[in-house]
Amino acid sequence: MEELKHECGVAMIRLLKPLGYYERKYGTWAWGFNKLYLMMEKQHNRGQEGAGFATVNMTTDPGHEYMFREKAEGKDAITAIFSRVKREMAGELYMGHLRYSTTGKSGLQYVHPFLRRNNWRAKNLCLCGNFNMTNIDEIFRRMVSEGQSPRIYSDTYITLDLMGHRLDREVERCYTEAKKQGLKALDITRYIDGHVDMARVLQSTMKDYDGGYVMCGLTGSGEMFALRDPWGIRSAYYYQDDEIVAVASERPVIQTTFDLQVEDIRELLPGQALIVRANASPTPSKGGGVEIHHILEPRHALSGQTSLHLERDERACSFERIYFSRGNDRDIYQERKRLGKQLVSTIMQAIEDDVQHTVCSFIPNTAEVAFYGIVEGFRRLGHHVRTEKVAWKDIKLRTFIAEGSERNDLAAHVYDITYGSLEAYKDNLVIIDDSIVRGTTLKESIFKILDRLHPKKIVMVSSSPQIRYPDFYGIDMARLEELCTFRAAIALIEERNMQKLIADVYGKCKSCPADENHVRQIYAPFTIKELNSKMVEMLRPEGMKAPIELVFQSIEGLHAACPRHHGDWYFTGHYPTPGGVRLVNQAFVNYVEQTLKMKI
Repeated sequence: MEELKHECGVAMIRLLKPLGYYERKYGTWAWGFNKLYLMMEKQHNRGQEGAGFATVNMTTDPGHEYMFREKAEGKDAITAIFSRVKREMAGELYMGHLRYSTTGKSGLQYVHPFLRRNNWRAKNLCLCGNFNMTNIDEIFRRMVSEGQSPRIYSDTYITLDLMGHRLDREVERCYTEAKKQGLKALDITRYIDGHVDMARVLQSTMKDYDGGYVMCGLTGSGEMFALRDPWGIRSAYYYQDDEIVAVASERPVIQTTFDLQVEDIRELLPGQALIVRANASPTPSKGGGVEIHHILEPRHALSGQTSLHLERDERACSFERIYFSRGNDRDIYQERKRLGKQLVSTIMQAIEDDVQHTVCSFIPNTAEVAFYGIVEGFRRLGHHVRTEKVAWKDIKLRTFIAEGSERNDLAAHVYDITYGSLEAYKDNLVIIDDSIVRGTTLKESIFKILDRLHPKKIVMVSSSPQIRYPDFYGIDMARLEELCTFRAAIALIEERNMQKLIADVYGKCKSCPADENHVRQIYAPFTIKELNSKMVEMLRPEGMKAPIELVFQSIEGLHAACPRHHGDWYFTGHYPTPGGVRLVNQAFVNYVEQTLKMKI
């Protein structure tokens, strides 16, 4: 498949004991850095555009730097930032970020973490996150109406300014209390550090946001937090013992870094924040300071009502399970196998039960586990299906040396095949991928190269359902007109002279953009089989001989395989937030006005 640009990755560590303890026990002052580096490398799949880290040393005297940040761009950014590590950067708080842009904004200035400086330790704020906000324009207008002037129009900068403003007010509240008690000089600082209410800051900052996010931050006084959105769209996991608190986007990252079992790791629930106080201690009797706060009420995705029955209402991103997260997570591995198993009956229909003359394979690499599930599913039905490694993905070809048609020809050979892996003109080839988005790679590369094996039939299987809608919560899931399922629906509408449907949907999207997802009506007249057939027609390369059939996962199969991750808006159009609904309707308006060049 075409690689999807995905949400970012976060990693945080809070050392709960003095720095000297770790150097004595583990033999290096860089122990915290080494752990952060490992956590970031284990999430490298979540960011090839940039990386950054920040540290806070809570014991530095006034007049000396205590908050450090390093950032870099490019696929080697992790190596670049950690090559700059110096002993004076060591601290009790560590935060790392991996960036994958989903908004089209690029450059070092957009690489996290973002840092807001101040002479008061507690007012220094460093922010990073895995998020995309769908109502940042509304937040921006509200800030301006209050007299603020954000410097840059992006959700990260605006959130940094807004949260920094709330943090300033909280610190000033503590300052006033300290003065009332007659405190002076550094006693005022220590009072503020021990009394800042970070939960209050988070509640006042994030209460009006719409989107999917895990928001992470450090303050100069030693506060650390990670907040998950109230719909549970984005994922966050944490671990605590008497030495450290760790946070990451993926569970196995913490397991591998600290040699832990699945049961040791906890997941932040929707609307929850993990807050580590500046005075956090490894001993609960000394105040603890590691707390879980319910910052935002969990949201019911469909009705707008709140509910704590998360197993029923949670809208966690299902694409995390299908594609984005590393497959070595215990539960994700089993879920991907189930996604494959559930497709076997449909595959049997596509090959007309001719298992004897069928070879199963997969497109490297994320679909491999679902492929194992297909094989297991055949076995459970009493069939031994042949398996071969048919497709290979080569290192990205250096197409810059060619131009025009030569460049296109090189790009078409990103994939290669195992010659002789099936019997020409007799064997069906069943080959699975995790998803089909734009269809460009299928048409320009995969179908062309597979046809050289001369299969009797190619059954192209997707472990996910048809992708019909863009994502607006942190995945670059393409514009509407780039999605091959959407293009197929539009082609069917035009063939059947149903253009009035486009006009009707356009009118509803224009007049009632936040009412409901009106774009769903574009697909309503057509069956999955009709859409599949049209996609085959559109994606079939000129001159290809083998027949093609597409097989997609069902929505019911997806939910059965991933029972706690019902975030399926890219398949069903059921966006969990009002902002998502508004943006998909606007996307259709943009399509009609910009692509079709019509104003109906």
